[in-house]
Amino acid sequence: MAETTAKPTKLVMQTGCGIIELLLRPDSAPVTCDYIVSAVKQGLYDNKTFYRSDFVIQCGLHGSSTPVPPNLPVNETKSGKFISNVKGTCAIAHWDVPDCGNTEFFINIQDNPHLDEAYGGYCVFAQVADEASFQTATRIAKEFTPQKPIPIMKVEAV
Repeated sequence: MAETTAKPTKLVMQTGCGIIELLLRPDSAPVTCDYIVSAVKQGLYDNKTFYRSDFVIQCGLHGSSTPVPPNLPVNETKSGKFISNVKGTCAIAHWDVPDCGNTEFFINIQDNPHLDEAYGGYCVFAQVADEASFQTATRIAKEFTPQKPIPIMKVEAV
């Protein structure tokens, strides 16, 4: 019998404040989901940190010596099923140029509809899976300081 390999449907982040499960949204951003899953499978987020906390908590390779893979080829903000940057969604971060997103992403701690249009929009590719995961994200937002970024021990795509 041939073995089939299903695409991962979620990310599981082990952080210094607990577990965050993110449900991937390939209906909204299939290229972005594949890109992030590839980065996860390469271990690029392991032993990194959440390094920003305001209206979002943000993580990625920023500040590390890990080489950043090439940018995403497209900003999928409006190409798939549109999902607004509301509380609990997860989106690709980018500079003020829409098609420069890469491994940096954030979890919206509050509704941020202005991010749907700003600089071409910030593409939502996942959402927090449950209340326990959102409480962990909220805890990260509260405990973070620039002097004490919150560690990410491991991220798995399952």
